[in-house]
Amino acid sequence: MAKKTSKKAARRPAPKARRQTTRAGVPHPLAALLVRVAEALERQVPAVTQAVDLDAADAFVWHAESGELSPVKQVSGVPLHLLKGVERQTELLLANTRQHADGFPANNVLLWGARGAGKSSLIKAVHAAVNEGRKKRLAIVEIHREDIASLPRLLARLREIGRPCVLFCDDLSFEGEDQSYKALKAVLEGGLEGRPTNVVFYATSNRRHLMSRDMIENERATAIHASEVTEEKVSLSDRFGLWLGFHNLDQDTFLAIVKGYAEAFKVPISDEGLRARAIEWAMTRGGRSGRVAWQLIQQIAGELKVRIDLSKV
Repeated sequence: MAKKTSKKAARRPAPKARRQTTRAGVPHPLAALLVRVAEALERQVPAVTQAVDLDAADAFVWHAESGELSPVKQVSGVPLHLLKGVERQTELLLANTRQHADGFPANNVLLWGARGAGKSSLIKAVHAAVNEGRKKRLAIVEIHREDIASLPRLLARLREIGRPCVLFCDDLSFEGEDQSYKALKAVLEGGLEGRPTNVVFYATSNRRHLMSRDMIENERATAIHASEVTEEKVSLSDRFGLWLGFHNLDQDTFLAIVKGYAEAFKVPISDEGLRARAIEWAMTRGGRSGRVAWQLIQQIAGELKVRIDLSKV
């Protein structure tokens, strides 16, 4: 009987041979699953990026996926003296930005209001104006709306440098079930670390409170008290110490903007002809704004074979 048992044992694979058919002692299906989990975790870890010389340029764009700050050699923008109809907004934003560039306390700024009214143009123009003749130049860093969730990582990068920075987000608003606005509230004011002293946050939006009506209604439907909705709605915009409103232009201001552009770029057209074109153009576009005026000048300059060079005005 013992002899038969020994023959069966001889036919069985040795324990060592059986372990060789697995990966680190784990059955193959589970090993494959662990490999996939490890690869997924690796994708979640930000890649090691090369250091960027933040003194190499005055403007940068933040790329959240790669964690890189790309320098912008030439910022596309209109000179400050060509922006008409926003004199009060210009005065307030210019003063706040100069305070920050000089190392004094300054506020986060929300520029809200009508489309094409010159909100983002004013931020870029003020940045350029503040840097004129300045040795310690102010940097501007653009973050895209869809990358707001990466804002803590970006602020950590900017906190490490001594250079004053304006963090700029164009067309900021929140829709539906988007919860990233809560992260924005925490990093602007209220988090443990708070906003770095060398950074201010400038945002443009068509909405004063940055939230869509549907989003506010959803909050109201789930709130126990109606006042909670108001508090939630206002609490985000309250993180901006300075609110600058932009509104639709009247006809005289619109015509003054168009004329200013035509004179700056030496567009050969009579005042009467320019006025007629401007009124007709505004009617076909259904409104008057700085953007509409700029589009008209590009149209006329193209027809008359005139080149527009912003660096020469």
